[in-house]
Amino acid sequence: MPSIVGTWKLVAATARDAGGKVLPAPYGGKGLGRVMFNADGRMMAVTCDGRPELPPGTERGYSSYIGSYIYDGTRLVTRVDGSSDPSRIGSDQVRGVRFEGERMILSPPPRATGAGEEYRELTWERIATE
Repeated sequence: MPSIVGTWKLVAATARDAGGKVLPAPYGGKGLGRVMFNADGRMMAVTCDGRPELPPGTERGYSSYIGSYIYDGTRLVTRVDGSSDPSRIGSDQVRGVRFEGERMILSPPPRATGAGEEYRELTWERIATE
């Protein structure tokens, strides 16, 4: 089983609808992010829209959370103890995990949007080991 321990940089974020149609890229196509997993089972993640200027009326996407995690090789479950979104505190954040070469792809559960469900994939590249 590949290790997830270390610091990872967000290199791509994609979104599709339930039928597989490509949707606009999360974070305006310029996502910035870091996720860190230590060997003791603690993690923290930050993602945001990295565009220096946003179109008028656009809200900057931002998300962060910390907690303890369990990883079984295909699924990552984080028990959240702190978050930029208070509704996540105390929840389990579940992500599918797969590897393509040295890159790790995390897949959160589908999210409801005004147009239906959105399926995201976040691709990470390791930039440091623990």
